[in-house]
Amino acid sequence: MTPDLALPAIRLVGAAKRYATPAGPFTALDALTLDVRRGEFLAVTGASGSGKSTLLTLLGGLDRPSAGEVHVEGTALHALPESRMAPWRGTTVGIVFQFFQLVPTLSVLENVLLPMDLCDRWPMDEREVRARALLERVGVADQATKLPATLSGGQQQRVAIARALANDPPLLLADEPTGNLDSRAAAAVLECFAGLVAAGRTLVLVTHAAAALPWATRRIALADGRLAGDVA
Repeated sequence: MTPDLALPAIRLVGAAKRYATPAGPFTALDALTLDVRRGEFLAVTGASGSGKSTLLTLLGGLDRPSAGEVHVEGTALHALPESRMAPWRGTTVGIVFQFFQLVPTLSVLENVLLPMDLCDRWPMDEREVRARALLERVGVADQATKLPATLSGGQQQRVAIARALANDPPLLLADEPTGNLDSRAAAAVLECFAGLVAAGRTLVLVTHAAAALPWATRRIALADGRLAGDVA
């Protein structure tokens, strides 16, 4: 189903996530209501335990809310059958992690090809051309035949971005993507993200890095699972 472009890319309505712990129930996200427009570069800040990573897991369909609604690109994730969740995630959301999570035994090119093979979205004879074009777009095409361990941290993160783009998702989620990089590599990654947003993608970036904030078009802060600030 094609999403209604008049609707926000993300809509949370009273979304909550609670966990049972030995010490009793813990509320990671507390009745959060939030809209994110298409084409926004949203930075999410807050102290450890404020709910930032929980928010990303709900937006990425990696977990379900305990209460409330989570709508992403026109799909009601809180109601989506489990059998449809992985196919939805494979084509709608690209996720970039702090520690890259590239497959160490696959080449850079093979890492980018992997999501295409898993989702079978592109014809076989187009996949390598597309993967190489994505590596060129993020500036690491010359590393295509190498293993991830031979690349710098900044290069590995750019490969991870190319992999996240493999199936052309409209939404990117990034969890502390510059947290393991030096300032120069971090700036290159943030510039890459800004270019993707300028081209029409929506980006939700969880970060503790003050240097990342000027790149965002909007910033929200979470505290104890609740919205504590919202600055455009």
